[in-house]
Amino acid sequence: MDWGNMLFQNWQGIVRTIFVGVLAYVALVLFLRISGKRTLAKLNAFDLVVTVALGSTLSAILLNESIALAEGATGLALLIAMQWLVAFCSVRSKGFAKIVRSEPTLLARNGAFCDDALRRERVTRDEALSAVRASGGRGLEEVESLILESDGTISASLRN
Repeated sequence: MDWGNMLFQNWQGIVRTIFVGVLAYVALVLFLRISGKRTLAKLNAFDLVVTVALGSTLSAILLNESIALAEGATGLALLIAMQWLVAFCSVRSKGFAKIVRSEPTLLARNGAFCDDALRRERVTRDEALSAVRASGGRGLEEVESLILESDGTISASLRN
């Protein structure tokens, strides 16, 4: 095993990574500013996938010498444009929005679990109770409603 080559190959690779990295970062920030705040909003699983894909694409641009900056920037722009198009269509069509976005699910109501919903959404009672405690409640008896939101968070509405 060549330890020296594993730790350092040449200055050309480092200079390329810095140069391309700075330009790719600037391109990504520019594209995100043009596309608007909604692009990186983590409102649901679809938005999260796009955010991860953007990070993966940026990483590939930085570290894979066979990917030119122009190709990588085109990939970033394509992901952002597709995210914008999906958001645009979702706002204008409820049917399309239902295809790409999940609806909130009622997990508990008036101090009782909705067991079918828990099972369907693969949420344990312990996870649900943890959300109750995070909202300031002590137990299920204090819950008016417990909802699994579209973004995967669990929100609790407690009785007064």
